[in-house]
Amino acid sequence: MNDLNKKIFIALFKEACEKCFGFPLAAPLSETDSKFLSNEIFDRTGLVIGAKSIKNYSVFALNIKRSVPGNPSDATLDTLARYVLNAPFTSEMKRKENESHYPFWFQYRSSFTGSLSGRRENPVNVKKRVIIFLFTIFLASVIFIVMSMLRRNSEDVFTDNFNAVQEDSLAEKGWMVKSIDTASWNRRYEKPGHLTLFTLIGDNWKNDANPAGIKNLLMRRVPTDCFIAEIHLTGFIPGHNWQQAGILLTEDQSFGGKALRFSILYNDFFGGYKKPAEILIQVISSAESGGISKPEEIAHIPLFSIEPGNEEIVRNNLALSVLKIEKKEDLFRFLYTTGPGESFAFKEAVSGRFNIRPRYISLFAIQGWADQIFSEPVYFDSISVVSIPCDTQ
Repeated sequence: MNDLNKKIFIALFKEACEKCFGFPLAAPLSETDSKFLSNEIFDRTGLVIGAKSIKNYSVFALNIKRSVPGNPSDATLDTLARYVLNAPFTSEMKRKENESHYPFWFQYRSSFTGSLSGRRENPVNVKKRVIIFLFTIFLASVIFIVMSMLRRNSEDVFTDNFNAVQEDSLAEKGWMVKSIDTASWNRRYEKPGHLTLFTLIGDNWKNDANPAGIKNLLMRRVPTDCFIAEIHLTGFIPGHNWQQAGILLTEDQSFGGKALRFSILYNDFFGGYKKPAEILIQVISSAESGGISKPEEIAHIPLFSIEPGNEEIVRNNLALSVLKIEKKEDLFRFLYTTGPGESFAFKEAVSGRFNIRPRYISLFAIQGWADQIFSEPVYFDSISVVSIPCDTQ
């Protein structure tokens, strides 16, 4: 990086810090602040700059002796410029397809160098530069609007068939993996064409002995306010109490806020009564409490009673399972279908209005806070999130 680009990078980084924290950068960022800025950049742009890199850049920007050299890639410079210039939300995959020339970095650099050269040039040259710059911005805006209109339909749909589950492939599609359990995460390739998770001990709600936490939680940003989200599971048959898998909607990346959870679940607890174990559809909400009080079960629909001799019937009817959430404003519908094939119609589990605006959707497999581990594989075949009109009439 030449001296001019270093100077522009430092100005850009300081501007990003001031936008995030509300005051000029005066000291190197702490690890906490670096993580906060990293998350803020991702939330606003859909792109990632690691917290460690941000911390190193803050040291370099303040010209502290023996600092780590500031040598960001063009992609990182473009991400910072996108954040500062309030560019539209995107992803690494979309940027590679449509903006691999990093236009926002060069837009920021052009405006910066133009302001510097203006101090030395006569007014005529300055006017020419301004006209050229404004024309360039106008032309870029027209191209962006046209391309946005052409891409509108594809941008309103997110799908992942999990044909590639390498970490870089998942990251390109906007996925983040939370609380990695290395041994089980390394087995995510177990069934070709699927993402394999395991029912590990954990829950998104705490209990008296454990803080909230789900291992290998696959999370990504919800790209729209109103949507239909649908996941397909292959052959998931939970066999121990509280084993479940499904969709989790949250307002943030932690478990401290509001949430809605939709899952297929095994249950053999009946308060002392003797009944055959069951597999059921469950919807749980903390949309009113915001994590302060206990969650509320808003749907508990038995699918199959596992009586002796019926195991093969249950297995056949759970060959394929689909969970579907429709959100319009604050109105949510939860639908499901199971069967040996794709032709079975959806049934509504529950619908209602909930005080939650989910910004993240996650795929999960858990066993709750069980005393004994029964780690079963869960094969996620696909997920789709489709934008729909928000009109609830």
